[in-house]
Amino acid sequence: MNEATIRLHIESLEEGGYLATSPDVPGLVAEGRSVTEAVEIAQALTRKLVESCLEHGDPLPPALEI
Repeated sequence: MNEATIRLHIESLEEGGYLATSPDVPGLVAEGRSVTEAVEIAQALTRKLVESCLEHGDPLPPALEI
């Protein structure tokens, strides 16, 4: 599988943990106990999104076009 680079915005949550969102992947929201975990979850969700778009013939977000 090809790889793409996306920008992630990571913020610390008041109740603990971290939230990752991306201006490159609309709707991407990943929460983890650490920055590393939030990034890993964001990566996995992005892969699933690409797989779903390809499977259903939906357009990919421009940043993810392969």
